Amino acid sequence: MGVKVVSFGLLMFSTDYAVAPDILARQAEALGFESLFFPEHTHIPASRRSPWPGGAELPQEYWHTHDPFVALTMAASVTTNLKVGTGITLITERDPILMAKQAATLDFLSDGRLLLGVGAGWNAEEMENHGVAYSDRWKVLRERILAMREIWTQEEAEYHGDFVDFDKLWSYPKPKQTGGPPILMGASSKYVYRRIAQYCDGWFPIYQDASRAQASGAVDYRDGIAKVREAWTQAERAGDPDLSIFGVGPDATAVESLIEYGFNRVIFALPSADADTVLPMVENYAALAHQFNG
Repeated sequence: MGVKVVSFGLLMFSTDYAVAPDILARQAEALGFESLFFPEHTHIPASRRSPWPGGAELPQEYWHTHDPFVALTMAASVTTNLKVGTGITLITERDPILMAKQAATLDFLSDGRLLLGVGAGWNAEEMENHGVAYSDRWKVLRERILAMREIWTQEEAEYHGDFVDFDKLWSYPKPKQTGGPPILMGASSKYVYRRIAQYCDGWFPIYQDASRAQASGAVDYRDGIAKVREAWTQAERAGDPDLSIFGVGPDATAVESLIEYGFNRVIFALPSADADTVLPMVENYAALAHQFNG
């Protein structure tokens, strides 16, 4: 079934009541998974004014998440080859100088295993608590990513924008990966393709089953991949964009379709639950992945 070699990963909200990051990471690597991703929210405002795009009721893991860089460091420390990724980290809620340091340190200590899934966020009150207006979120995200790239690649980095402004500075360690960890854009609007080509390294949409597509609007993945590639070519970017999709369930037909569309990484969804619940699911996903990469 399938002829294209694709990477398979796992994603779980790492929380204070879920299986520990080190236990999950060991299991993931032992069963042949390429990567492990953790999302984040620093907090959820109790007002709950911003509606959750995923439905009516916000799951409690959204305000119980570990800091992803701390949790991923724990995962990286007990593995050798497993890539560790943010899926996603909210750039609008992080100081770019500090985040550049955190990401570079994790990439350095893990010997170049960090993947940086990023997004602007959906909760207006949450980002406003961090001093960012919802209307400015994409401008802020762009400048912070560009500023971090300067810090990762320059001996004396500086950046002067409308939202990020600093004179020459020194910051080490530099990431092990040349140019810094790959940055994957976790969004699916009509603007995302140009943004990927301008300042990211790939597309990172969430998988929509029928219920999710009904709640937030269906995404045409085949068309999206074509538009990513078109924008990539127009921007005269070298190589190929990374095409990853997360939140996929135990559905072989869906996996086969996603690979056929052109995704090079399929990331399975795990619940934020204890080891007795999660680890058997990891085994089942490994068996599913084996059907495609034998």
